[in-house]
Parts: sequence; structure tokens; C-alpha cells
Amino acid sequence: MSYLKIDKLSSRIDNFLLDNININIEKNEYFVLLGQSGSGKTKLLETIAGLNEASGAIYHNGKEISTLSSEKRDVGFVYQEFALFPNLNVEQNIKFSARYKKIENAKELFADLVEFLKLEKLLKREISNLSGGEKQRVAIARALFSRPKILLLDEPLSAIDPTFRNSIMKSLKDIHKRYDLTTIHVTHNFREASYLADKIGIIMDGKILQTGLAQDVLNKPENKEVAKFLGFKNIFPTSLLGFENDLKAFTVDPNTIIVGTKNELTTDFVFKGKLEECMGIVDHYKLFVNVNNHQFFIKILKRDYEGCYADSGSMIQIGFDRKDISFI
Repeated sequence: MSYLKIDKLSSRIDNFLLDNININIEKNEYFVLLGQSGSGKTKLLETIAGLNEASGAIYHNGKEISTLSSEKRDVGFVYQEFALFPNLNVEQNIKFSARYKKIENAKELFADLVEFLKLEKLLKREISNLSGGEKQRVAIARALFSRPKILLLDEPLSAIDPTFRNSIMKSLKDIHKRYDLTTIHVTHNFREASYLADKIGIIMDGKILQTGLAQDVLNKPENKEVAKFLGFKNIFPTSLLGFENDLKAFTVDPNTIIVGTKNELTTDFVFKGKLEECMGIVDHYKLFVNVNNHQFFIKILKRDYEGCYADSGSMIQIGFDRKDISFI
């Protein structure tokens, strides 16, 4: 059994339904839950943490924890807005979990967290006097001081200045490894997911639509909904390729499509279409080509083509190979 197994988990929170969630996460994996605002990401974290009533089951290391109170689940939770206690200073916030559980090697752990997260000068500060980045470090330290087996991070970079995001992402990876964690991180940011995740789950409207290795999910969506969410262009019915089964669709990367004006293309698939628009963008052109009332989006490098290659309204050829197609 997986280190963390979420099995047929459902929960109705107000008018929102988390519907039959199934996820398997291995020990020490960094799992990113990717979805738009309102998709149920935070609600799922809260349900894992034991803050919402639910049906189904959650197993940690083979033991069902869905019947346990939130304090006994060995879960650390860092909310998007950090949820620090305003009546406690930084040190008191970090040590809060010691009020309800015995912390193994508490002094050594506290000292390590303070040094690693660079909190030495903040310990006696009031929460109201901290910056967003400082609050984040305190919230993470508080979660880690409880010695969780599983760390839940709710949009941890949303309140961080974009200029610091790269360093914070590296810090999250370092924390994950240093404290022997299994982490679930929710975000709507593809860049975060790509950098941090061992595995990714896509959630929409309270349902998990796809899970898998990060590179597989980001590059090989299993259905149209996921492909569109991930920003895939060129999603067309397979009938365009001459296949009889019109129930399937395919997508092709705009960067792998080549263009021509005569019959020089030798790709597996070649189409004639009308160039509707060409836009110059720094080092490349964006072409929009109509093929049988389907609009292809194509990127061509300026160093490989002179000008926009053809005038708007011209008939051109486009082509791509079978290996560059993903069926969804």
C-alpha cells in the first residue's frame, strides 16, 4: 500500500462536493495538486487534515487515519494566509503544538528550525510586525515543529513577491528533504508544479481528472479538459487525420509544426490552409492557419524564416510528424 492512500474520499462542504477522490502518494514524494481557484484544492487539504467530515478513507502507512482527530493525524498544515496566532509572538507560534502533544527532541528541533529558516532575529516579534515572507517562514516552522509525517501547503507562494519565488521554491524543496517529509502542495501555477513536483494531480470541480509523474501529466494530458487547463493549443478531432473514430481528439505542439508554400514538406501529415494572421514576438512568429475550419496555432523562429513567411490570406502548407501528436 502507498505511504498515503486516499480512497474514494467524498465530502460536501456547503454547496461544494469533493467527489470520489483517489490518490496514492509514496513516502518522501512531493505531490502537487494543480487546479484553478474554486476547484476544491484547499477543501481537499482540509479534509485530509481532518477538518471536514467525509466518507471514504485515508490511510497513512497502512493505518486508517480518517477516523482520527486532526491532532492525531501527524499532519502539518500551512494555510495560504498563514493563520498565525496574532496574540502570540513568533517563538510562541512556532512552539504552539507543544501545548497538545509531546515533541521529541523539542529543543534541538526548535534550534534547527530557527537556524535553517533564519528566524533568530524574529523570535520575540509580534506577528503584526512581520512581512509576508517572514510570516511564511514562521508558519512553516510552526507546522514542522509538530514533527508531521505529511506536510500540507496551501498556495504557499501566492503572497510572496515574484522576485523571491525562485529562492522560496528552492527552500521548499530543501525543507522537504531535510525534514524527511511527504508533501502535498496546492497551487494554480504551472511553473511551481513543474519545478517542485515528483507527481501531479489535476483537480477540477471537486474531481481528480489525472494523476501521474509530473512530466507525464504536464506533457501528456489524458482528456480535453486537462489539455485545455494546461494551456494546450491545437486540440482537434482525430477525423482531421483521416481516422474514422471521431470520439478521440489529438493535440500537437505549436513548436513542432513546420510550414511551406509548395509541395516540399515530407512530414507524416501535411495540410493546406489559409494564413489568417501572423504576429511577430521578439524571437519568433505566431501563425494562425485555417485548415478545414480548424485553426492551427504555430510558432516559427525568426532565425529560420524570413519575415512572416507569407502574407495574410495566402494558402500555405503545414506539417507535423506522428511522434509529435498526443491523443487525448
